Amino acid sequence: MSTKLAATSAPDHATDAPALEAVGVHRRFGSVRAVDGVDLRIERGEVVALLGPNGAGKTTFLDMALGFTTPSSGRIRTLGEDPAQAVRRGRASAVLQVGGLLDDLTVAETVTMVAACHLAPLPVEAVLARAGLEALAKRKVVKCSGGERQRLRFALAILTEPDLLFLDEPTAGMDVRARAEFWATMHAEAERGRTIVFATHYLAEASDFADRIVLMRSGRIHAEGTVAELTASRTRTLTCTWTGRPERTGTEATSGSQPTGTGVTAGTEAASGTEVTAEAFARAHGARLLGAKGSELTFTTDDSDGLARAILATGVGHDLRITRASLDDVFLELTEQELS
Repeated sequence: MSTKLAATSAPDHATDAPALEAVGVHRRFGSVRAVDGVDLRIERGEVVALLGPNGAGKTTFLDMALGFTTPSSGRIRTLGEDPAQAVRRGRASAVLQVGGLLDDLTVAETVTMVAACHLAPLPVEAVLARAGLEALAKRKVVKCSGGERQRLRFALAILTEPDLLFLDEPTAGMDVRARAEFWATMHAEAERGRTIVFATHYLAEASDFADRIVLMRSGRIHAEGTVAELTASRTRTLTCTWTGRPERTGTEATSGSQPTGTGVTAGTEAASGTEVTAEAFARAHGARLLGAKGSELTFTTDDSDGLARAILATGVGHDLRITRASLDDVFLELTEQELS
């Protein structure tokens, strides 16, 4: 009986089946809902990042997409077929965080051994070259750095020239140089038309490399889209400088309650000398105080125009700067909701 896996074919771009399709997918471990009703469709040729805090369900979802485990309910298809079958046929593969390597073998011996399990693998020399491992071919795995081990896992993953490549936190533990080299290699794979799905909690990786970002929290998809789409409808940051006292009091400055700490008394309360905190000012106008440095205050708000009018109504706010939320802001919002 042969132990070799089925022969693989070139990527099939003629089929209408998406690279990955999940419909109502749940995965429960006892009372824990690791994945809780995920619907997701990834087209061929896309590069998609699954972004979320630890425990968001990213790895569990990838495990189901690779056929390592099955959904408690719902359906998931990889390249139009059962995930485990897609992996057995070499059409889908993965670069995981840990495991799968024998310390006593050299890099070349490791690739040669795994290649022997496939009927039609790529030449070992070609795989080593694509993974940037030619100079390390004779090095034992135990002597390899974390980044070099990930490159070796990548070499093993592309032996069958898969249509779809999954990466689970692929650069965890890498230094800056190793991370840059790894993503340069992934860029080359993307340019070949390969579909790449990767889980990460590094915002820069998601922003720089992915065509689309899927934000996960508590086993659910919180939002998805390009960086521009994810940040367009989010809160904006407004920074301003406060100086002096209000020029108007009474009803003219009703909306202009001024935060303390800047030597300014507030709006309608100015006559009585009462001051309000910066936090109270923010809350009164549906905003949140991010920080205060000297006379400079920074807020986040869903209504930057309204907050700007309120600040200007005090007569002492100036140098207003309004900026769109960044992916960092969106991710921070996500993690804060996770903790609340």
